[in-house]
Amino acid sequence: MSKKEIVKMLLNNKEINIDNEDELLDLLIDEPISIDALNEEEKNIKLRDKIADKITKFIGSWTFILGFSGFLIFWVLLNLYFIDNLDPYPFILLNLLLSCIAALQAPIIMMSQNREAKRDSLRSKNDYRTDLKSELILEELHDKMEELEKLEKEILKELENKRK
Repeated sequence: MSKKEIVKMLLNNKEINIDNEDELLDLLIDEPISIDALNEEEKNIKLRDKIADKITKFIGSWTFILGFSGFLIFWVLLNLYFIDNLDPYPFILLNLLLSCIAALQAPIIMMSQNREAKRDSLRSKNDYRTDLKSELILEELHDKMEELEKLEKEILKELENKRK
């Protein structure tokens, strides 16, 4: 695969009609190809996604854990000592409530995790494109250095010949 084909794959969102490989590399060097994955993803975010992220952030916090633990202790104490027939031991109503909360939490957390996975994928693609650009630039610099070394040797040879 030639450099030209690699660069076209790299810049697949742009139409490139350049025949000269040097022009293509110059274009690649001058034009930024990296993107801000977070900003790119934020452009397409919907209200429901924001809500899922906020809920996931909250239910993964110590505030939620401590608050919900307090609610469970309150529920048990309330039903054991203060209210006789609302939800007697073994707290079937509490079990139903916990099952419903878990049934709703799981898909909300998965929605947030799926968005995070998409963002990570975008970052990964961006890193690949940037790495590929860097590799092509380094290869071009290496070729130029070899060319300069060759010219330097020729100049030194000519100078040697003129001395003699």
